[in-house]
Amino acid sequence: MAIDAIPQVIQSAFEHKLPPKIDYGIAFIGCGGIVNYGHIPAYKISGFNMIGGYDLNYEAAEKTVQAHGLDKVYESLDEVLLDSSVQIVDIAVLPWEQRDIVEKAVAAGKHLLCQKPFSTNYAEAVEMAALAQQAGLKIAVHQQFRWSSIIQAVRTIMGEGWLGDILDVQVQVSIHTPWDMWPWLASQPRLEILFHSIHYLDTLRFLFGDPTLVTSRHTKDPAQKSKGETKTITVWEYTNGLQILIAVCHFDWSPALYSLFRVLGTDGLIEGTIGTNYDYPNGRSDTLKFTSRLHPEQNFSTVLPGKWIPDAFYGPMASLMEAIQTGGEPLTSAEDNLGTLRVVEAAYRSMSEARSVSPLEIAA
Repeated sequence: MAIDAIPQVIQSAFEHKLPPKIDYGIAFIGCGGIVNYGHIPAYKISGFNMIGGYDLNYEAAEKTVQAHGLDKVYESLDEVLLDSSVQIVDIAVLPWEQRDIVEKAVAAGKHLLCQKPFSTNYAEAVEMAALAQQAGLKIAVHQQFRWSSIIQAVRTIMGEGWLGDILDVQVQVSIHTPWDMWPWLASQPRLEILFHSIHYLDTLRFLFGDPTLVTSRHTKDPAQKSKGETKTITVWEYTNGLQILIAVCHFDWSPALYSLFRVLGTDGLIEGTIGTNYDYPNGRSDTLKFTSRLHPEQNFSTVLPGKWIPDAFYGPMASLMEAIQTGGEPLTSAEDNLGTLRVVEAAYRSMSEARSVSPLEIAA
């Protein structure tokens, strides 16, 4: 497609918006791949103050600290939590290990950025949110897709009123994901929605609000070794008649892969691509084409700046820092993330009970 300049009114969507104070000491708990190619590069660009890292595998922590020029390799979780130079712990561990770390970090008076999914158990997520609230501490969940270029552009275009009333939204992804690269993921009985589409579900809530009903169907590649679902079709319904489609397939062998984000309004149309899905984790930049129904001078098509990984990864941390300073809540707060977990759980309940499910049915 022809590439146009990004309209001036949209360009502000891609600015890294940082709070006045960004020198909080950050320590990583868990030093796996996502911290090394996602968190740390984004934090460096933003000028965040990274102190060091801890991992059950000491060599992983040591390698991370040395590779990125951090100061400390911690030998234990207690050592991290006793370090007075650390105000924020950035947790990137397996989700079922997160609850105990959150409890200890809250007791130590640390603010937290937790990996998504916040928990694989909704009641446990409610407990973690309550722990921090009672202690007067802030928890953000690392739902960083909200800060990706395509989502920030969509949000800005919506805010400008260029779309009018929203008529239809579709996320359609057909890719090849080698789940066996992550044995712990391949072993999970719940896979695609809980660990991949959760990004889309969270962001769709952010843009369009919570659905009234969730209907979801899941299946697998007959040849797959991974345990959980790897192809899902989910439909959200709203009281105003809006429907949202999220259709994702992870076993597309063909060269015709796609990763599409489409929003149709009464006044305009957005057709975009989610670039990271084309070659994870390196990926491509997102693209976006806007077509106005009545104002062709607004039309443009472009490659958007940056990439989901790592550029969007600054967002949850910046929002957490802002909340600490203002006494407000992070954009992806633990409390907000309970809403995301409700639509996730509603999708699985819909599949297991072969019916449409209201997210309000999900309770601790």
